[in-house]
Amino acid sequence: MSRHRFFRPILLTLSLLLTLASPLFAQWDPDQRLTVNDSTSLLSFGNAWCVAGSHDTVHAVWYDHRDGNDELYYKRSTNGGVFWDADARLTQNDSASTYPTLATLGSRLHLVWQDRRDGNDELYYKTSSDGGSSWGNDIRLTSDPANSWTPSAAVLGSRVHVVWDDRRDGNREVYHKRSTDAGATWSPDARLTNDVATSGYPAVALGDSLVHVVWYDFRDTNWEIYYKRSTDAGATWGGETRLTTDAATSWTPSVAAAGAKVHVVWQDSRDGNREVYYKRSTDSGATWGSDVRLTASLDSSWAPSVTSSGSNVHIVWWDRRDGNREIYYKRSTDEGTTWEADLRLTSDPAGSSTPSVAVSGMIVHVLWADLRPGNSEIFYKRNPTGNPSGIETGSEPGKETREPSLKVFPNPFTSFARIPGHEQEDFALYDVSGRLVATHKGSRVGEGLAPGVYFLSSSDGKEKPLRIVKVR
Repeated sequence: MSRHRFFRPILLTLSLLLTLASPLFAQWDPDQRLTVNDSTSLLSFGNAWCVAGSHDTVHAVWYDHRDGNDELYYKRSTNGGVFWDADARLTQNDSASTYPTLATLGSRLHLVWQDRRDGNDELYYKTSSDGGSSWGNDIRLTSDPANSWTPSAAVLGSRVHVVWDDRRDGNREVYHKRSTDAGATWSPDARLTNDVATSGYPAVALGDSLVHVVWYDFRDTNWEIYYKRSTDAGATWGGETRLTTDAATSWTPSVAAAGAKVHVVWQDSRDGNREVYYKRSTDSGATWGSDVRLTASLDSSWAPSVTSSGSNVHIVWWDRRDGNREIYYKRSTDEGTTWEADLRLTSDPAGSSTPSVAVSGMIVHVLWADLRPGNSEIFYKRNPTGNPSGIETGSEPGKETREPSLKVFPNPFTSFARIPGHEQEDFALYDVSGRLVATHKGSRVGEGLAPGVYFLSSSDGKEKPLRIVKVR
């Protein structure tokens, strides 16, 4: 059996012993290079998520110049990010297709981007109903003589929401559009801001019937972060709330929501250099807590991207504290009350930028653009146990990931693990490259193996592969 055929079934993530959780949640797999071409492959900034996960499938989108102009490309992994399918080109025109944003729920994918095929930048949309295996036609979402830029998309149930900034009013204003039937039809454009200064770079997050939108705004004669919400799924909107008040620049906000908790991150210059700041609401955006400085480096911290899952909040950004641009990560496991230390995810002299973060089950997925090959390529990294609640980002409220059909106990383990009820059965163990390394009885799985990550399957191939971890 080839390794690709073995890993084609859906990878089921195991629950871990809470007593061993803290050290193992810091485990990140090695970097994976996802694109290989001699041109430029780029991602959107933090408010437009370019990576998404649903159960054991991980999706990545980017724009790529390999065809002589910028086109959108896509690839997926169906085993939690271990192996990836080939690149798939999603747009086919002779103009630039850029700045993608991806939202997923189950097997339904929603992709929005800005496109110049009409002579100016307009927003386009396409969907996949089968987890990325096939895609529908391009649908034009905006139609005005000015530019529509920087879309951000979110989905919950059959509702899809898109926000962007638009020049049709003579200056940049924030607009909103929604579909209530999974992208089949769309509402008219709705203008959310109305001031003589620039309002731009919006981000959107959803929670039940609530829609949360943040953006940066120059109405106060410097850049500040603003917020607006809808409590009826985008039909009507409340007033604007100014989230920052300082004389320096507050830019590039990103927003995530989990239940009544709303989390906002941005880059802020109040400390003399750009640092990542955080703010939260615990009552669905009605009121807001204080600004919290999350980074304290000697150089700039840029363009954070945030996602939330249950009580966990995950943030990535790119940072110059090491003399070049590197990707950093930070996590809170108590809804943003306290934060773990900064964790450097990359280490290369060329430079890494524009990271995007998502979770599926217990796995944290990070995607970024990296110059180490000599040109900008897309790289990926994951923490298989970094989201201990196991709740899907974008899933229906209260629903958690599926349980595996087999139980391995303990997992992680030190000497060996057991599979209760299957002690006399034979199981095959594979390493992360898909190579068969051992066969063991279910009474002593993993015995004699070196510490590491392995995948377990019944020897007859009937059971789907499970991930197990041996420590020390």
